[in-house]
Amino acid sequence: MRDLTPVTGVPAARTKTRSRKIEPRDGPIRRANHARTLADSTHWSFPASLQPKAEGLRFDLGEAMRSVVMLRAEIPEDAFTAPILGTERFGNAVVIRDDGLMLTIGYLITEAESVWLTSNDGKVIPGHPLAYDFASGLGLVMPLGQLGVPPLTRGSTASIAVGDDAVVIGHGGRVHTLKAQVVAKREFAGFWEYVLDEAIFTTPSHPEWSGAALVGMDGRLIGIGSLFVQEAVDDKVVKGNLFVPIDLLEPILDDLLARGRPATLPRPWLGMYTGEDQGRLVVGGIATDGPADLAGVEPGDVVVEVAGKRVGGLAELFRSVWRQGPAGTVITLGLLRDGASARVDVRSRDRDDFLRKPRLQ
Repeated sequence: MRDLTPVTGVPAARTKTRSRKIEPRDGPIRRANHARTLADSTHWSFPASLQPKAEGLRFDLGEAMRSVVMLRAEIPEDAFTAPILGTERFGNAVVIRDDGLMLTIGYLITEAESVWLTSNDGKVIPGHPLAYDFASGLGLVMPLGQLGVPPLTRGSTASIAVGDDAVVIGHGGRVHTLKAQVVAKREFAGFWEYVLDEAIFTTPSHPEWSGAALVGMDGRLIGIGSLFVQEAVDDKVVKGNLFVPIDLLEPILDDLLARGRPATLPRPWLGMYTGEDQGRLVVGGIATDGPADLAGVEPGDVVVEVAGKRVGGLAELFRSVWRQGPAGTVITLGLLRDGASARVDVRSRDRDDFLRKPRLQ
């Protein structure tokens, strides 16, 4: 089993963009740009054959479905992430504590100036984007009001194995809840300088995966929806989703609540969007005025070395950069450009420095 085409699931309906050297090849973010508005979400449902049956579960499905709410975020047009993630983002958030604290996927709420939360019974309240962890991709939202929904108990990915059944819950009740199967648990690297040591892959695909809850057969939360992917399973290509393991939240939860980010030093960020192409690490896009841009890295460059050592894969590239030191460290890249070798020193930055910070509503 291997990952064929990981495609980022970014809800960016009604996106307004401005010029920026990002994704010049019309890559995965734009191909998955299909998020629904609140009105749209009422016009579809899974057929009964794909919905889980309550009698086959060891938990109260009705209560679990109430724990997942719709999240809508509004982002300023001049925000750093607006060109690639959109100015309106729709997805899901999962209530994880009695005080209403919600867990979601971070790209929904990064740089949000307003967040709105909708329960299954139609109640709407504002929320505050409390925290975003770049390493895991998880985000926290604090509701600024009462929705009256129960928290979903957190579990562990150790409780589920490849081949096990699971349930993917999106906002909207049973018709937006999907029977699924875990088809892989393995490393994942994303071109936006992101690596998960062990991501969870499921099939079939949920069409509103962003922030959706992956629940084990014991009713515990084991992952948060992040991506649409295509997988090779038994010589067939199947559509599915990637989930961020819930285990990544526990070690950083207290820091996220207190500081909005982990207490560890921030990783070095290059602003360089790199993908694997026929065994080569090719720069597909550059963040305007980011570290790689200022250092002279160009789209089309092939990365062959970090700090004088060869790198052979996307995860290895990013881990090699992170090993050099915290944000601010100069990262020496060995490149191939038009067949000629080049060496570029990139002064890395903290990715968070480029983002608008949330304001309490």
